[in-house]
Amino acid sequence: MCKPSTGSVDMEGFWEFFWFIFVCFAFVAYLSVLFSIITDLFRDHETSGWAKALWMIFLFVIPFLSAMIYVVVKNDGMTRRSMEAAQQHIHAQSDYIRTVAGRSPTQQIADARELLDSGAINEEEFQAIKAKALA
Repeated sequence: MCKPSTGSVDMEGFWEFFWFIFVCFAFVAYLSVLFSIITDLFRDHETSGWAKALWMIFLFVIPFLSAMIYVVVKNDGMTRRSMEAAQQHIHAQSDYIRTVAGRSPTQQIADARELLDSGAINEEEFQAIKAKALA
């Protein structure tokens, strides 16, 4: 039959739920570390292919120990390669923004002045381009 209700919180259920949340967090944290290690392995051009293959095998055969060893041994290289990748990403992003944003108003007016001087456009068209560039 059913146990009579005592009105107190079921502590066993609380600890089971707490343990479940802790294990899920630890698993997600390990996956994060594992993916960053694998990414670093592919970024590392100094390590040979055989060494990378051995690291991958160890990461899946002895997961926690090999991940800890890799992070301790390759920490400086991981940081350097990660910073280089971030700088490349920032540089590519700023180049893209510059190309999408177009030319500056000064450049647009200078180009329009050249067209006006060469006779390709008249004064009204030059003023329209100038007004659009300054708007």
